[in-house]
Amino acid sequence: MARIYYDKDADLKVLKDKTIAVVGYGIQGRGQALNLRDSGITVIVAQRPGGPNYDLARQDGFKPVAASGATKKADVVIVLAQDTFQ
Repeated sequence: MARIYYDKDADLKVLKDKTIAVVGYGIQGRGQALNLRDSGITVIVAQRPGGPNYDLARQDGFKPVAASGATKKADVVIVLAQDTFQ
């Protein structure tokens, strides 16, 4: 039997003092980064300059950096880049 998780099962306090790096700012990356930021979590977006969503990340209020820089500063890394780039 599958276990279903609900909001009450998650505790954002675990992430409150952490920095999350979101690598990739496509459909999944953008949604996760905005959701985390809106929940009060510190988020760094890794998106390559000239990439299709670099300007979108900037418009959304992020300062995109290289993946290597984001991962060095982060406590948690979420890789949401396209499979071919991972």
